[in-house]
Amino acid sequence: MIRQFNNVDLAPRNSFHVKEQAQCLIEFDKAEELRAIFKELGDKEWYVLSGGNNILFTKGVEVTLITPCDTSIEVVAESEESVRVKVGAGLEWDDLVEWSVERNLWGIENLSLIPGKVGAAPVQNIGAYGVEAKDTIRAVEMYFVEGDNFITLAAEHCAFGYRESVFKQSLKGRVVITSVEFEFSKVPQPKLAYGDVSREVEARGGVSLRNIRDAICEIRRSKLPDTAVLGNAGSFFKNPIVDVAMAEALKEEYPEMPLYPTAHPDKMKLAAGWLIDKAGMKGYRKGAVGVHERQALVLVNYGGATGNDVIELAKEVVHCVDQKFGIEISPEVNVL
Repeated sequence: MIRQFNNVDLAPRNSFHVKEQAQCLIEFDKAEELRAIFKELGDKEWYVLSGGNNILFTKGVEVTLITPCDTSIEVVAESEESVRVKVGAGLEWDDLVEWSVERNLWGIENLSLIPGKVGAAPVQNIGAYGVEAKDTIRAVEMYFVEGDNFITLAAEHCAFGYRESVFKQSLKGRVVITSVEFEFSKVPQPKLAYGDVSREVEARGGVSLRNIRDAICEIRRSKLPDTAVLGNAGSFFKNPIVDVAMAEALKEEYPEMPLYPTAHPDKMKLAAGWLIDKAGMKGYRKGAVGVHERQALVLVNYGGATGNDVIELAKEVVHCVDQKFGIEISPEVNVL
């Protein structure tokens, strides 16, 4: 079913709770309905609004917002070692994680409690605690607007990288993701090396899918603000990737600075949260916005802030980090 809303209050549709309004928002349940939607839209501008967890509205929205609502989960293939499932783009990501854990399927348990919808997972290549969505994604199904046809893109053609994909590059503004295919393992594949995960899992009695999920949830709740209480979009900044030489020079000056390897042997990943903290911005507040006191990666709306208030704060954070370390951090949140 297609549902159209005019003059929509966007505050409950974005996790920053910014009060802006959209002229038109269209929800759809089935992929095939996109043909009729875009036939009606013609040449009008549009934008996919999924769960609203990785977006910051800075003004009233004149483009048409399109929201997928398919929450189906369908097993499409199964072997002795794995299960492949097709998941509707409108399903809450954490509902999929719980679904997999309940069925003893390994692969995304470390991505527990990440807010957002399944359709957004491949766009951002969401990741946490040593795991990325690309590790289990096998294909992405989408509607190609220009060609008025449906295509399936295998994972190897999605150009996945750190918080990166083809959907943020050459396919940006050209497709609407309708479903994602994942492959989960029946064979245990715990990944516990990141942060406090191993310790928290052991405290719960040892390695199991349920213990890993519970541990991740507890860690995230202890560090990250609940969007129902404080408006935020999770991590506002990406962890910067720098040359090994720069990373080693910084490590020599700041021995306690965490470093992480990347897929490229000549590059290292730094912790943006650590950089922001050491630049003196953790817990900083400016009016209705601030840097969260427990997690410096998170910018929060204490109530009544505009999107531009958040942008100005972000600029201050970027400047302070650059002044102290000579490193420019960049946002991973989409600004509209």
